[in-house]
Amino acid sequence: MSNNQFKRGELYSVINGMATTAVARRLQKNFRNAGLEITIEQWSVLYHLWKEDELSQQELGTRTFRDKASITRLIDNLEKQGLVTRVASNTDRRINKVCLMDAAKPLQQITYDLANQTMNEALQNISKDEIEVVKNVLQRVYDNLTHPDLI
Repeated sequence: MSNNQFKRGELYSVINGMATTAVARRLQKNFRNAGLEITIEQWSVLYHLWKEDELSQQELGTRTFRDKASITRLIDNLEKQGLVTRVASNTDRRINKVCLMDAAKPLQQITYDLANQTMNEALQNISKDEIEVVKNVLQRVYDNLTHPDLI
């Protein structure tokens, strides 16, 4: 039996995309207003490096859902800004590890604070229970589409 209980034109992916775009635009605006010269795409790379430094370009691409060309361009620009550097792997010279530079470290708390501020703006007047429901549903949608054995 189908679970497609939406009216014509109310595709969940469209609604989700609109919300995602609105949050991304607000976060970028908050970065700009704070005088930060990084994009949210660059921030997503830094975010993963703050969680675990010295990731390979391929791993960063996987974690940020970006293709090889996009992740290369993002890392190139972060390198130009002096925020990351590439270092050849000790075990496999074909692999470049991406390492945080000292200049990236002060950005961590500032950007986390701005991300939290942005989410607070986005989630005002929405209850914790409603947020949990949405998180659970979206996780299950993702799981259904990425792990067909769960269906």
